[in-house]
Amino acid sequence: MTVLFLADILSPAGLGMALVGIAIGVATTVILGKLVGNRIVADARVQAKRLLEDAEREAQTLKKQIELDTRNDLAKRREEFEKEISQNRNELKDAERRLTKQEDGLDRKLDVLATKERHLEDLDAKIKQREETVATRDAQLDDLIAKHEKVLADSTQEQITTLLRVSKLGEDDARKELLKLIEQEVQHEAAQIIQREMDLAEEQVKENALRITLQAIQRYASDHTAENTVSAIDIPSDDMKGRVIGREGRNIRAFEKATGVDVIVDDTPGVVVVSCFDPVRRAIAAESLRKLLEDGRIHPTRIEEIVEQMQKEMAQRIIKIGKDACIEANIQGLHPKISEMMGRLHYRTSYGQNILRHSIEVAYLCQVVADELGLDGTIARRCGFLHDIGKSMDHEVEGGHPKIGADFCKKFGEKEAVLNAIAGHHNDIPATTPYTPIVAIADSISGARPGARRETLEKYIKRLEQLETIANSMQGVKQAFAIQAGREVRVVVDPQSVDDANSVVVARNIAKRVSDEMTFPGEIRVTVLREMRTVEYAR
Repeated sequence: MTVLFLADILSPAGLGMALVGIAIGVATTVILGKLVGNRIVADARVQAKRLLEDAEREAQTLKKQIELDTRNDLAKRREEFEKEISQNRNELKDAERRLTKQEDGLDRKLDVLATKERHLEDLDAKIKQREETVATRDAQLDDLIAKHEKVLADSTQEQITTLLRVSKLGEDDARKELLKLIEQEVQHEAAQIIQREMDLAEEQVKENALRITLQAIQRYASDHTAENTVSAIDIPSDDMKGRVIGREGRNIRAFEKATGVDVIVDDTPGVVVVSCFDPVRRAIAAESLRKLLEDGRIHPTRIEEIVEQMQKEMAQRIIKIGKDACIEANIQGLHPKISEMMGRLHYRTSYGQNILRHSIEVAYLCQVVADELGLDGTIARRCGFLHDIGKSMDHEVEGGHPKIGADFCKKFGEKEAVLNAIAGHHNDIPATTPYTPIVAIADSISGARPGARRETLEKYIKRLEQLETIANSMQGVKQAFAIQAGREVRVVVDPQSVDDANSVVVARNIAKRVSDEMTFPGEIRVTVLREMRTVEYAR
């Protein structure tokens, strides 16, 4: 069969059929291959499309996540930026307020200094005029004395001649009588001179006695001591008083032992009083007690910890206050110990006036006066700044604060001019440099200016009230205003009842009553204002 099959195939007809079959098989294979390839391509395309969609979704998700993270980051940074801007704005506002306050203070000081400068110029003019008047009177007196001496000589010669002629005495007896007469006259003049000098000495003794008395009263005045040696601490409730005292008083005893102060717990609601003559110890005790009340844990161990902590903080605070004061007063090259003692003056007052602020003010006043006199303003400023340094330690060392301060500064190499100004600004020792009286003048100005000290402020207000009361009591006066720290009163009169001529009389009467009824330094200017207003309306 195989042979027959091969024969059939090899035959022309079989060969054609075979070729046809092969062609059909090949075509079928090609078609099937194409179909399979198209299917594979379609599947690949579907899969690629699916992969692209998945990639796009992931890209969108990643994009949204990145955008969300970016927004959150931007919001966070914007919030931080706004917070920083707000903080900087608040700091700028605080700095602006401080600068405004300092500018206002400088303006007030400049106004006061300008007013004092004008007053000094007026005084200089008056002094020059008075000197000219005195010189003229001295010349007149010299002429009168010369004429009197001539007349006296002539009269003496006449008396001698008359005495010889009338009494018929010898020349020796006449000379004895004349010498006796002259001796009596000289003794009388000597007695007058002695009496005058004794009166002057008595006035000086009274002034020194008054100064010493006032100084003693100031250092031992009960009201002054109470105000400067007592601190009132507010407590949240009266139940805390029991915790401050502690069981059987152990807490208050531990507190007083650690701080060296007296704690007074009485029936006064909401207040515990801390009393001590040392201002620094009193401040440490007050701050420690406030911190204990805020903490709530009050027992001896905690009290010792808080007090020790506050002592360290107070020491650093005093050093910083002293350095800041030196910078403000423009004092250079000051020893750290002196600077620290100046910082302690922040906690010392005199009649309500802070001694550190008083020292800074005296320093600037000394520089102004020294510059006007052609002296060294830097040395004068240093003298004024250190003049009351002894007050930071006068409760610990015996003696007056000028000597204490001078001895202290001498240990750290201060110049002789500074030491003399410190020791002599209350006339305790003679002044050896011109800076000592300058410091004394500036010290008096700073303490006596209106509003500087509590007693001065009360007298100042009473003087203003009395000045306005006198002016308002005059007939025809509508209003009266005391201005220029009481150196001027401006009076507004009724133009209907007081004419221009009567306004002069009103001013003179007010000035006369002020001179008779009030005691004041210098002079007070009375200004009467009369204003006539006529109003009409055109319709």
